[in-house]
Amino acid sequence: MSLALPKSTAQLLTELTGDPRPETALVIVLRDAIAHRLERVEASLRDYEAKYGMPFDEYKHLWETEDRPEHYSYEAETDYLEWEALVTRKKRLEDLYGRLP
Repeated sequence: MSLALPKSTAQLLTELTGDPRPETALVIVLRDAIAHRLERVEASLRDYEAKYGMPFDEYKHLWETEDRPEHYSYEAETDYLEWEALVTRKKRLEDLYGRLP
């Protein structure tokens, strides 16, 4: 597959990665960007795991099977939704990373 990039973009990719082939340099940049986003998502996941003392799957099971008063607080509901979104985002990023050449 041939990739048409403006000359200035190809030059930036080469300078950034050290690879003279724009297609390869772009893959390197994409890999780095996805890895960086994964690191940020994983750090946020660790924060929630530390806050609640368990991974999301366990928390989700408790949420769905036990009726606790603390589940009805704004903070708990917001945390649940954000935590669930982070788990989903992590899976998507891992899928994207795996699809890179």
